[in-house]
Amino acid sequence: MPTDLLLPMVSEMDDGALAARAEDLGYDGLWLGELWGASSVVRLTEIATRTDEIDLGTAILNVFSRTPAVLAMTAASLDDVAGGQFKLGVGTSTKKSIEDLHGAEWDDPNPVRRAHETIELTKAYLDGDERVEYEGEVFEVQDFPALGADVPVYHAALGKANRRVVARLCDGWIPHNIPFPVLQDNYEYIREHAEKAGRETTIDVVPYVPAAVADDTEAARDVIRGHVAYYVGSGEGYERAVAELFPEEAEAVATAWRSGDRSTAVEAVTDEMVDALGVAGTPEEARDGLRAIADIDCVTRPMVTIPSNADDETATRTIEELAPSNR
Repeated sequence: MPTDLLLPMVSEMDDGALAARAEDLGYDGLWLGELWGASSVVRLTEIATRTDEIDLGTAILNVFSRTPAVLAMTAASLDDVAGGQFKLGVGTSTKKSIEDLHGAEWDDPNPVRRAHETIELTKAYLDGDERVEYEGEVFEVQDFPALGADVPVYHAALGKANRRVVARLCDGWIPHNIPFPVLQDNYEYIREHAEKAGRETTIDVVPYVPAAVADDTEAARDVIRGHVAYYVGSGEGYERAVAELFPEEAEAVATAWRSGDRSTAVEAVTDEMVDALGVAGTPEEARDGLRAIADIDCVTRPMVTIPSNADDETATRTIEELAPSNR
């Protein structure tokens, strides 16, 4: 089955060496996230010089800290360095990140409206037919030429309004923290709205699959618990996504995390949540879980996601054991 890999946002491991190893192991694509601590754009530029065929992507760049023009220039430049193998993944991120880290306003303008206009304008700058003119609620630009770059744009949408953005504008969808048992239903909403918008294109679906492999099954599952607790506690959008299947449990995790009781938040992530939101365990257990996610009808290819709380040994083991060449 085709499989992509998402490396940790910040790690002591050598990105270039890991990327080259991922390519040797048969991964189809390699993605980098970005929150704080390291620029995924700089990291991907180095990776592009040390790989030959693997696709590269951002999962994700937020739509607040870079303008559409900067996103378009970044995507076109990376696509050139990567030999036409780059995918631009964007998303709204979280209120805390946007307000407390970037100092931008989250509620005004509406985050989904900003995502819509950012993606629409970025695509126009990338591969429009004429000089770009755009007048929206958030952005107003005029009289600059498109860059002539054919770069697919993916959106990490969770809620319905954001999924409509995917339906109307995007080449791909990167779902994160949507429980896998309800992923197909969430995709059907996108498909229906794409049809209403008159789009006949196929939308690529590449879900984050938080993964941890260890000889001790419980140790691996604890890595996923920590990952889930962090996201549910850090963003209301993630909490709502998880609550679609686990309403009471998501509330308990978020309440504990936001009160500062991180250990209780992690303990509140149930076994059922771990199974529905990631894959963990021995190599065979994790491979079985990954195969089940890949078999979901809407999934184009799963994105094996290395949680930031995984130690280097667990991260390396997970990358090796879940690689296409080892299944």
